[in-house]
Amino acid sequence: MTATSTRLLDNYIGGAWTAAAAASGELEVTNPATGGALARVPLSGRADLDAAVDAARAALPQWRAVSVIARARKLFELRERLVARQEDLARSVTTEMGKTIADARAEVARMIEMVEAATAVPTTMQGRILEDVSRNIDAETIRQPVGVCAVIAPFNFPAMVPFWFLPFAIACGNTVVLKPSEQVPLTQAIAFEELDALGLPAGVVNLVNGGREVVEGILEHPGIDAVSFVGSAPVAKLVYERAAQAGKRVQALGGAKNHMVVMPDAVIDKTVEGIIGSAFGAAGQRCMAGSVVVTVGDAHDRLVPALVAAARALQVGDGLDERVELGPVISCQARDRIAGYVERAVADGAKLLLDGRQVDGDGLDPAGAYLGATIVDGATPDMEIAREEVFGPVLTLIHVQTLDEAIALVNGSRFGNGTSIFTESGASVRRYRHEIQAGMVGVNIGVAAPVAFFPFSGWKDSFLGDLHAHGTDGVEFFTRKKTVTTRYFSSGQGSGSYFVER
Repeated sequence: MTATSTRLLDNYIGGAWTAAAAASGELEVTNPATGGALARVPLSGRADLDAAVDAARAALPQWRAVSVIARARKLFELRERLVARQEDLARSVTTEMGKTIADARAEVARMIEMVEAATAVPTTMQGRILEDVSRNIDAETIRQPVGVCAVIAPFNFPAMVPFWFLPFAIACGNTVVLKPSEQVPLTQAIAFEELDALGLPAGVVNLVNGGREVVEGILEHPGIDAVSFVGSAPVAKLVYERAAQAGKRVQALGGAKNHMVVMPDAVIDKTVEGIIGSAFGAAGQRCMAGSVVVTVGDAHDRLVPALVAAARALQVGDGLDERVELGPVISCQARDRIAGYVERAVADGAKLLLDGRQVDGDGLDPAGAYLGATIVDGATPDMEIAREEVFGPVLTLIHVQTLDEAIALVNGSRFGNGTSIFTESGASVRRYRHEIQAGMVGVNIGVAAPVAFFPFSGWKDSFLGDLHAHGTDGVEFFTRKKTVTTRYFSSGQGSGSYFVER
């Protein structure tokens, strides 16, 4: 399939699908399992972004005036539409991103869960009131929408991550401009087909395809009030600084280096199952992937044989094949970058227990971005592979003697997204969860990502901002508080002085 035979994607602006008017070029969207072209995505320009922001700004008064219950009912309708399209969405995720169809279905289920959580907005957006803060004077705090909110989404969760933000934003009465990753724009095109069918006021939701020019425009645009970003740590820092400097509310979710601590009393078969899913699910391309296992005491010798055997048995291939357990990474460029980490780890003195760099198998397309499960043992905390986010199917093992050492090692990371401990000891769990410096903790859970009703609460270099994605933080981020102090002289209860008598 040639680039000229694939469709050029449109933007969605002001309630209509619109060709990019100011594109500086276009990129090919490819299937990482085959290298085949799927579509072309325009690199929209500032004029396209301006049009989307103008549409969002114009729609804001009308959408804000819709009752909160009516907005919630639109989300109930959206939920049903996404359920009806969930297989289409999942197959799109796999085709453009590469993860297995089972992983993709789970991602779409989480996408729908975000909408379900956002439907609770008539409760979660409620304010507070205190009667008689002084004689005949009441005080109340109400929540109102922030305004026009922009979302800059990553490649690794084409369905779910944009919906960490969009449903909560519109539920609270905001309007949205979404920029999906230029590597995986097709899934959100499906989602916006269903958003279009809701009959929302034109401009409530807008989609602008593009690359760096659109991102930089979002950070600077005077018509955008809030920015939500998910991506690498260096870019998250840049987004946070530039958007905040422009006076915007910002939540910037960055990278991670998540550790899984295995204690000597861990249930090995269940621990291996959790580690395999965490390290190699989505080919390790998620910010909650467990990429370092810290074995304590004799846990190393108990764990390693079963872990290597399970990783070696993973079937690599096109994620659309129901039998496949490990799909390709996003691109051949990413594959080569990840392999470079492995090569340097071996040069630094680490030992390869399982090498996935020369993966082969029946039916693997030679143009595919395949990398098999890889396990590196004998690493030290100062090695690059133990410090930096590899973002691929590479698991690093570090051995320590005590829980004290394990906690110190995990806390020594500049990242603090998630961590897990595998143990049957309540005392060890209590100490670990109390002392560890990470925002999400799993106990015998490989991927400690919270459900939609709780915040995705990364720490340290994994998050920049004050309010996290989804859960109660989502409503906090997409609303601003207004406090009203009230007195009526016709109430017949006197006219005491607020300042004197409170």
